[in-house]
Amino acid sequence: MANFHLYFASCALLLILRPSTGLPVRNLSPEYHAQCPELFKNLLLNIKEVLKSDDLCSSIMSDTVAIKSKAETVLACAPALAQTSSCIGQSSSSFSENECLSNITKDLAHYDALIQSYLNSSLKSPEKEAKLLNPTLGIIKSLRENCSLKAAEDDDSSEEDVAQTWDAGSFNNRQEMCKMMRGFYVRTITINRAMGYISAGDYKK
Repeated sequence: MANFHLYFASCALLLILRPSTGLPVRNLSPEYHAQCPELFKNLLLNIKEVLKSDDLCSSIMSDTVAIKSKAETVLACAPALAQTSSCIGQSSSSFSENECLSNITKDLAHYDALIQSYLNSSLKSPEKEAKLLNPTLGIIKSLRENCSLKAAEDDDSSEEDVAQTWDAGSFNNRQEMCKMMRGFYVRTITINRAMGYISAGDYKK
């Protein structure tokens, strides 16, 4: 009986936490399905290489991961409960494609502003770090132009929102950026899983 109550409580909690939206599901074009998942994979690989570089995380002893984006991508892009559990009353319609993509768009805006703001802060090796991070910005730009749910000018993030992250010390800035790029890597793994789920389209059945 105790297990049943725990199971029921877990299902109820998931119902409460899952974001709801009245937005209709978009019919994504074949071009979207062909291009955008590949771009997100490229972003993941790019961030992985950035984190390996000596120009960013070298001599950073902490292995802390920081995620400061206000987007609720993990929750919004969680697969429909009917696909992962037997909670009574749940159906695949509880997954909102628009809600998921909207939060991914917010993440892209946040990290775009974050990286640009960092490159304008006090840096030990400005040219090396710009060379390292500009390809990341290029991929984010392509994603925001081709794979976002809303126009760039409507995004909630801006450089002003993240500029307060940096101080006058290049080491402290680099340490903070290293932690947040680790967070970006973790978030991009979530986004890639979400894109795979959207491309499969099982939640529409």
